[in-house]
Amino acid sequence: MALFHKKAQKTGIAAEESRYMETQWQLMWRKFKKHKLAMTGLVILIILYTLGIFCEFFATQDMAKRSTKAISMPPTSIHFVDENGNFSLRPFVYGLKQEEDPETWEKYYVEDTSKKYYLEFFYHGDPYKLLGFIPGDVHLFGTSEPDVFFPFGTDSSGRCLYSRVLSALRISLSTGLVGVFFTFILGCIFGGISGYYGGKVDTVIQRIVEFLMSMPSIPLWMALAAAFPITWSSLQKYFAITIILSMIGWTGLARVVRGKLLELRNEDFVTAAKVSGASDGYIIRKHLLPSFASYLIVNVSLAIPSMILSETSLSFLGIGLSAPIVSLGVLLQDAQSVSTIALYPWLMIPGLFVVIAVLAFNFVGDGLRDAADPYK
Repeated sequence: MALFHKKAQKTGIAAEESRYMETQWQLMWRKFKKHKLAMTGLVILIILYTLGIFCEFFATQDMAKRSTKAISMPPTSIHFVDENGNFSLRPFVYGLKQEEDPETWEKYYVEDTSKKYYLEFFYHGDPYKLLGFIPGDVHLFGTSEPDVFFPFGTDSSGRCLYSRVLSALRISLSTGLVGVFFTFILGCIFGGISGYYGGKVDTVIQRIVEFLMSMPSIPLWMALAAAFPITWSSLQKYFAITIILSMIGWTGLARVVRGKLLELRNEDFVTAAKVSGASDGYIIRKHLLPSFASYLIVNVSLAIPSMILSETSLSFLGIGLSAPIVSLGVLLQDAQSVSTIALYPWLMIPGLFVVIAVLAFNFVGDGLRDAADPYK
C-alpha cells in the first residue's frame, strides 16, 4: 500500500513538473479547454464546417432540383409510431397531399397516412461531385422515393431548403474565413508599418484608417457592388465581395497591431535584432508580430462573425451574392415580407444558422481571449 502511494506521489510530481515545461500554446490550450462555452462553440463550428464542406453527401437531394408537386411545402415530420399506434424502430415519413380550404381557397398540405416511406441511410440518390471533382451519388440519409422527404421544407420553386442551407453554409462560412485572411494580411502590413516607423508614415496611415472607418458601411458596399460588371460570373462576384469586405474590415486590426508595435519597438530584443543587421521587415515579421500572436488570433476569431454578418446583410439586400450562388443571405431573400414569414415560417431557418454560427464564433473568441494570457 505504501509503495502504491509513493508511485502515485511520484506520478503527481512528474505531472506537475511537466506543466512547467509546457509551451505558451500548450498552456493556452489547457486553459481554453476549461472554458465550456468555448469548447461548445468549437464543436458547433466543426459540425457546421463539416456539413458545409461535404454538403453534397449530407444533402438529401440536389439543391437545384425543383419539384412541381412540393411548392412551399412545410418541413416533413419523421415518425416512429404510425396512425394505428404501432411502434417502428426504423424511422419513416408519410406522403403529403395538397388540399384547399373551401372558404379562403388557401392551399395547404396534410399527411397522407396511406403512403409510408422509410428513411434509408447511405442510399443512392441524385448524382453529385463532392468538393467539385469527386463523383458520387451516396447520401447520408433520405428516401428512395423522390419528392417525399424535405427536412426543412421547400421554397416557392419547390427546391429542398435543407439541401440549399447546407450548400449555403459552405459559401457563407468560407466567405468569413477568406475575408478575414485578407483582413489579417492588410491589417498586419499597414499596422506593422505604422507602428514600427511612426512619425509621418504613422500619421498618413492613421488618417487613411480614420477615413475608412468614418464612411458609412452600407452606402459604400452598395456603391462598390454596383460597380460589378454584369458579365462577371458567380465565382468572380464571390471573390469580389470577399475582397470588398476585407478592404473595409482591416482597419480595426491595423490599429491593434500599431498599438502593440508602438509599445514593443523600443524593447531590448528589437534593439539586439537591429544591431545584428536584421532588416525592418524581418524584425516586424519574425520578432514583433509573433510576440503578440495570441492577441492577433483572438482578434481574428472575433472578426469572422462580423464578416459573415456583413455578407449575409449584403446578399439579403440584393447587393451581394446572387443566384446561382447560394448563401445564407441569398436564402433569406425569400423571407423579406411579414406575410411570407407568417405563411411560410420555415423560410427563416437560414437565419437560425446565421445566429448559431455567429454565437459559436463569439464563444470561441471569448475562450481564446481568456486563454491568451494563460498565467492569469
